[in-house]
Amino acid sequence: MSVIDRPKGQQPTATYDSAFLKACRREPVPHTPVWFMRQAGRSLPEYLKVREGIPMLESCMRPELVAEITLQPVRRHKVDAAIYFSDIVVPLKAIGIDLDIKPGVGPVVANPIRTRADLDQLRDLTPDDVWYVTEAIGLLTRELGPTPLIGFAGAPFTLASYLVEGGPSRNHEHTKSLMYGDPQLWADLLDRLADITAAFLKVQIEAGASAVQLFDSWVGALAPADYRRSVMPASSKVFQAVESYGVPRIHFGVGTGELLGLMGEAGADVVGVDWRVPLDEAARRVGPGRALQGNLDPAVLFAPTSVVEQKAQEVLDAAAGLEGHVFNLGHGVLPSMSPDALTGLVEYVHRSSQR
Repeated sequence: MSVIDRPKGQQPTATYDSAFLKACRREPVPHTPVWFMRQAGRSLPEYLKVREGIPMLESCMRPELVAEITLQPVRRHKVDAAIYFSDIVVPLKAIGIDLDIKPGVGPVVANPIRTRADLDQLRDLTPDDVWYVTEAIGLLTRELGPTPLIGFAGAPFTLASYLVEGGPSRNHEHTKSLMYGDPQLWADLLDRLADITAAFLKVQIEAGASAVQLFDSWVGALAPADYRRSVMPASSKVFQAVESYGVPRIHFGVGTGELLGLMGEAGADVVGVDWRVPLDEAARRVGPGRALQGNLDPAVLFAPTSVVEQKAQEVLDAAAGLEGHVFNLGHGVLPSMSPDALTGLVEYVHRSSQR
């Protein structure tokens, strides 16, 4: 039984009875809660305006700017949860890794990690390293009131992939070569990244985040046996490190249909599902005792409203028998997506799922 299955005796927070947290705890909800991955960001004109001329990583280190960007989709779309505006490489930058986020490319690492000596780049993360996170979340929780804030971090495998490859990769050849060729070095690398990730999530929870999501964007590149042997121990370590806080822990990856059961087994309370697997089938793979999140194909939002509503209803219908369901896209909001389409989708899900 998860730590969130029953109250811990502490005074309930302002967000405790929100539809989002109720769904994560698999309790009855007044309507299916909705939020979107990458809702805070590039699809919104107000975001482009406040970010103009400010590099991505710098924008993640300005508390007032982070708070404003995080709040923008809550104001506009009336989503049921905010997600902290940041990037998965922020904790790596904070401990001194020489990296940058290049427009149109993504994170690029100057000195990839491929030998045991390279591990020395990865020191422990302290709260002082990310003081701006604590400050921004303090600003946010005062503004959000009863709306939950989701903290997040990159999972050890995905962070390792960026560090080993030196940037985004289609085939992850350097990553897999290290994983297969030097399993002890690989295990040590992921274990160290698990500690850094857990420390980053703890900072967010202690500052006021009501839930956390672990993004394993690239883990769908692995077979289940490789995931269980070479990745799951590090992900489990992260989830175990924050279990005592009693906040819901969400696990999401792309192309992870064959890994869904293992991702739940790693310690998640909520398993995120991309658009490739219907939610009723995903529930069968994950098994009982966990809520699901997802899973409308983001590309559907470019279709006419009637089609968007039809496809959203199909997701809701597939989720009808679930213990808990948080509506989301099967991956992040796309840059060219119409904000009005997202607002309309929130309204439809709320209206259609009203209990």
